[in-house]
Amino acid sequence: MQNIDRYIKGFTDIVPEDFTIFAVDDVMANIMLINMMLVRAGFKVLKSTDPTKVIEMAKQNPPDLFLLDVMMPQLNGWELAQKLKEEEELSEIPIIFLTAFEDKDSMMKGFASGASDYMTKPFEQDILLARVRSQLKLVASRNVIKQQNEDLKNIIYGRDKMYSVIAHDLRSPLGTIKMSLKALEDIMRETGVDEMLTELVVESGKQVAELFNLLDNLLKWTKSMTGSLKVVYQDFEVSTIITGVFDMYKSVAAQKGIELVASGETINPRVHADVDMCSTVLRNLVSNAVKFTESGKHIYIELSMEENYAVVSVRDEGCGMTEEEQGRLFNKDTHFTKYGTAREEGSGLGLILCKNFADMNGGQLTLHSTPGVGTTFSLHIPLAQG
Repeated sequence: MQNIDRYIKGFTDIVPEDFTIFAVDDVMANIMLINMMLVRAGFKVLKSTDPTKVIEMAKQNPPDLFLLDVMMPQLNGWELAQKLKEEEELSEIPIIFLTAFEDKDSMMKGFASGASDYMTKPFEQDILLARVRSQLKLVASRNVIKQQNEDLKNIIYGRDKMYSVIAHDLRSPLGTIKMSLKALEDIMRETGVDEMLTELVVESGKQVAELFNLLDNLLKWTKSMTGSLKVVYQDFEVSTIITGVFDMYKSVAAQKGIELVASGETINPRVHADVDMCSTVLRNLVSNAVKFTESGKHIYIELSMEENYAVVSVRDEGCGMTEEEQGRLFNKDTHFTKYGTAREEGSGLGLILCKNFADMNGGQLTLHSTPGVGTTFSLHIPLAQG
């Protein structure tokens, strides 16, 4: 059963020597007959006349199929089948009952206890072998599917790991370029260098900042998908993340002619969550709001309370979204992207990451949008206790 390549043939035929069958019957003569029949057909055989030892033996050498007699002392076939199905490592192994009972109730009892098939004694050897092969073809097919699923998981894990490494390695030099361009912009404005050249540096800085944010999102997303990103809970004041994001995007919004406004300063609740994840969510929400808002409009970062949550909302006066677009927004299989009001591009990854981070922290991310009016995203963060 170790050679998975040979299981491919299981969809049309099987290779008997790849399979082990466990025959259980308290009558030695029956065991000898079944053993001879199966060995001649090429199968490997385990056998026992003591049903109480079957589970232990099967755990040590798991078979591909059980052939169980029904009427046995100490533990009958129905009881043994139920016990086998209770063992996690043995529960998927098919069972064929061999019994002298021909009545409907006995057959139904057999299937209820976990049987895959049922044969009455005396049986025709050719028919029994045909039924054995039929069950083993299903086993072979299931093993192929399991292996393919495992291979697919490994491929996806490798891809996500590669993305994580690429994002991590590019993030550092891009961060340096980002800071250098900002410093150069400040110097050029102070020294009165040619305005067109200054604007070129400014635009380059914006592009690098967008790329930096994309890589940061990609790095966190892949860590989340591979399970290496853990929530680090701590109690902190909501103003911590609002102030940081406000300072980061105030000048970015101003460059586009948008005023960034913070409200709700009279309250400053403490919340229990991962401060970096919450900051990442708010940063993405404000970045998107800037992207989809026209010059001369406003973006509001609003703080409010709702039952056991602090609610940080980002409300813009942008282009808004239709109900169809909203329905596709948080689905990684159907999510979409579109250009911002200044033809800014996006990956669509940020909002999916935001939804994932909100859920991981025991909160939620909600959306209300009206085409031509604007959009409000609200991050609900659990309040700290005590």
